[in-house]
Amino acid sequence: MATQTNKKQMDARVRTVRLAWSLESVPEIRRVLVEDLSDGTVPEEIIHEAETVVCELVANAVRHAKPLPDGSVRVHWKVRAPRVELEVTDGGGGKIPTPKPPTTWAPAGRGLRIVRSMAHEWGVSEERQGRTVWAALGGPSRRRA
Repeated sequence: MATQTNKKQMDARVRTVRLAWSLESVPEIRRVLVEDLSDGTVPEEIIHEAETVVCELVANAVRHAKPLPDGSVRVHWKVRAPRVELEVTDGGGGKIPTPKPPTTWAPAGRGLRIVRSMAHEWGVSEERQGRTVWAALGGPSRRRA
């Protein structure tokens, strides 16, 4: 079950959702994000890209990292139309997330390459209690890794 917070920051729309540490949270965050972005201010192409990116990042967090101390994964986004900045925070893991080299027959490992291809910018931030993978869609972010 997702817990949500909303707030306004200057001209930006900001939202944070905490999700259960489960792959079953992926369709839930997809629905919540698309509903939030579908207010007419964000172009459809950016909404579709944000939907794909958030699904990849949440799935990667659940598969390859640890949950936050409360047993969740946190998804945060900021909308400064037409830009959308996404962040997925988990409890960290062994390896820093990096795109894998292209392969024809690998059954997995394309997620961060997909994120990299859609995002204007993306990065990874190590924090005291975890790790955040972020992506800026629709233009440059005000955030720098």
